[in-house]
Parts: sequence; structure tokens; C-alpha cells
Amino acid sequence: QVQLVESGGGLVQPGGSLRLSCVASRITFNMYAMDWYRQAPGKQRELVALISSGGTTNYVDSVKGRFTISRNNAKNTVYLQMNSLKPEDTAVYYCHGRLFNYEHWGQGTQVTVSS
Repeated sequence: QVQLVESGGGLVQPGGSLRLSCVASRITFNMYAMDWYRQAPGKQRELVALISSGGTTNYVDSVKGRFTISRNNAKNTVYLQMNSLKPEDTAVYYCHGRLFNYEHWGQGTQVTVSS
């Protein structure tokens, strides 16, 4: 069974940093495009950042310059480095992998930005 397991969430003060990790198992990880989504209370899930199998990245405007997505294919892991965090970044963050018609989701990790 395919698994995507996120970690690294937590409580951080505004202006702080966190690094999320997502470890994938039972997929050919280097072929998958990987994304990070987030869902805040009462809001729709939104795409935050994506990285293609070839390493091309893209970001939603609200996190550009603050968040960095990266991947380590040898470790089957995708990361989201989040700097200069704001209260509006508070959400559950989900890892998502996609390849053609296949897609897989992680269980999510909570990020709370508050003083």
C-alpha cells in the first residue's frame, strides 16, 4: 500500500521557520510530481508548492520568496522549507504525489503560527 507520511509541523511564532518532510513508500518516487497543499479551517484546500519529477518548482503567490520545495529522490522524500511564517499560514499541510492518473495523499500535519 502506498504511503505518504508527513512530519515537521508544529507551533511557531510569527517570523519563525519550519521544515516539513514527506516520506513516500511503495511508489517509484523519482517519476512522481510532488505537491504540498494546505487547508485552513473553513477554507478550501489550496496548492502551495509543486515540484516536477525533473525538479521544476512553482509556488502560490502568497508564499513566493518565503517557502522552498525540494526533493531527495534517494530518500523518497519531499520537503517544504517555510520561512518568515505568518499567522495566515496556519493550516493542515498535506503532501500529494501524482503520476498520470495516479495520485496519493498524506494524512496531513498541522502548522500553527501564533504568538
